Amino acid sequence: MFLLMVRRSVTKGWRKKALAVITVAIGTSLAVAMLNVSLDIGDKVDRELKSYGANIEVIPKVETIPLEIEGVDFSPIEGQGFLAEAELPKVKTIFWQNNILGFAPYLNARAEAPGEVRVPVIGTWFRKSVVIPTGETLTTGVSDIKSWWEVDGAWPDDEPGGAAAVVGQAVARRFSLKPGDSLSLSFLSQSDRDYAVRVSGILSAGGEEDKQVFVPLSWLQEVTMLPGKVSRVEVSALTMPKNALARKAEELGPDALSRQEFDTWYCSPYVDSVVYQLEEALPGARARAIRQIAESEGVVLGKVQFLMALLALAAVVSSALGISSLMGAAALERSQEIGLLKAVGAYDSSVTWLFLAEALLIGVIGGAVGCVVGLGLAAFIAQSVFAAAVEVKTLTIVAAFAISVSVTLLGILSVSRIVSRLQPSQILVGR
Repeated sequence: MFLLMVRRSVTKGWRKKALAVITVAIGTSLAVAMLNVSLDIGDKVDRELKSYGANIEVIPKVETIPLEIEGVDFSPIEGQGFLAEAELPKVKTIFWQNNILGFAPYLNARAEAPGEVRVPVIGTWFRKSVVIPTGETLTTGVSDIKSWWEVDGAWPDDEPGGAAAVVGQAVARRFSLKPGDSLSLSFLSQSDRDYAVRVSGILSAGGEEDKQVFVPLSWLQEVTMLPGKVSRVEVSALTMPKNALARKAEELGPDALSRQEFDTWYCSPYVDSVVYQLEEALPGARARAIRQIAESEGVVLGKVQFLMALLALAAVVSSALGISSLMGAAALERSQEIGLLKAVGAYDSSVTWLFLAEALLIGVIGGAVGCVVGLGLAAFIAQSVFAAAVEVKTLTIVAAFAISVSVTLLGILSVSRIVSRLQPSQILVGR
């Protein structure tokens, strides 16, 4: 009997029921879209931010304070510390190895160009294939972690023996260089010999790099007689914004955390926990976060996710208010039906259950529609903003039905008040 009454209640006035379903679906779809994008937004935004540079620097523990003037390192080579190039693939063995997007080593040297002009020469990987300890091959270098660099020409080859260079635009202007020209360099450690490098490209980076000359790492190691040595490494890693635990570890140090706090901190991709793990993987190195970049990432991610959550909450509240008004109006229109049910002995709770079953049915249908539309909207946002497909999170499907049912249940609150106030004697008098 109860199910028959529910069926008749739903089929009667189906236009208003359809409007209620649409109201629930709109709120649910917006909430699902924001939730799905918010859950996937961290990696998406972080990858976008990583295109603006590395956020971690690894240097030797024994490195002296560098003496740099206008981008030229005047520190004596004998006082510098070095990292072993062969150890660098261990970067991809840390707990958060999948969060390491790329890395690039650098070897700093000083040289004189024609006219006794001192220029900094940097040996690095441009786009090198490296076999990591897991047996996989990783292709990485400055062309990946410095993707905003503009090169007029081509990147040099990383293979040993290459004597090509990417020249900063300030150096190129000074010596009137263009791709294909040759630049003579005399290294201060070997002042009795000149080396000619072919200019493969002109670099425009907008910083000190414009005053530098970049050459293949293997070539610079050979001419400076520093085989297998690098001065520093820049690492680009996906990290999450800092919270209270991360700030506590930063202020007091990881050793001050309790065992449970340390496990949580270590197993979370905070920039400081990734730094800690890099130092574990490279015992002779000291890692440090590039604060300006790392903190900017955290601020941007936090604000974007807060905005997504705010929009989702606004959608749910608006939908709840809308469905509450619709359900309340429907209850008033059916006041004679309610009065008749109460006159024949139905309790307030029984009448409310009738509206509740109707609301649950509306919620389930609205949730299903809202879920499909919301996932489509999330895919559209991801494609428009990040030019990438969004991953469908299982949590959002569960949340879609939870939200839709919750919204309709909130609408029942107004119905329950109306049912309790309606008296059969007042409604049915004269009928």
